Amino acid sequence: MDEKKLVDIITKEVLKALDGTAPEAGKAPGAIDTALAAMIDHTLLKPEATAAEVETLCAEARQYGFCSVCVNTSWVSRCRDLLRGSKVKVCCVVGFPLGAMDTRSKAYETREAIANGADEIDMVINIGALKSGDLALVEKDVRAVVQAARNKTTKVILETGLLTDEEKVTACTICKNAGATFVKTSTGFAKGSVATEADIALMRRTVGPRMGVKASGGVRSLADAKKMIAAGATRIGASSGVAIVTGGEGKGY
Repeated sequence: MDEKKLVDIITKEVLKALDGTAPEAGKAPGAIDTALAAMIDHTLLKPEATAAEVETLCAEARQYGFCSVCVNTSWVSRCRDLLRGSKVKVCCVVGFPLGAMDTRSKAYETREAIANGADEIDMVINIGALKSGDLALVEKDVRAVVQAARNKTTKVILETGLLTDEEKVTACTICKNAGATFVKTSTGFAKGSVATEADIALMRRTVGPRMGVKASGGVRSLADAKKMIAAGATRIGASSGVAIVTGGEGKGY
């Protein structure tokens, strides 16, 4: 079976589950569907995030069955403790939000995050190196984080709003070659940091059906999430996770 057909089959099955038409689809209290919740990284990355907000984030993740909570490095151990005994993972961002620190710093931050309980790592690519054409440095940067993560899931944030289509394809190819698990659209903080159907489709075509594609940035409703999934996303990053699964409209990133 060719790659396009495989992606189409996966997408159709996920969307059927979200619509409640698949046999395995099930409703959770307060959620639209467990299939959707299980695809969401429930996110809190604002610099002024408080301990109380992190506790709420984790409580919501437990209640709705989100895939993970996505937080900055300093909150990883607290989230690990709050989520102990649940299936919710702890996702940590590395080199966030600029991606401009040196490779050793990103690798060190990754090792610390894993040691403190992170299950997944979302790193920001070296955007300046990519736009300068220093592709060897970009690949070295990604590969160092992948290796430091020690077989944990790694997602590479491309910051698509700052890239040309050619640069997006190049970045996806590098991430795939470096062994990353996912490519991801945006941090939600940079100029033009919004996931689009066109970008998700381009990323999916580039990486093929077996690598993950995460839509992040401006996904605030069930309709937004379903558009991203139909375009090829297999994970959604959003601070509006509760609004998405309950049919509301969020205001976050």
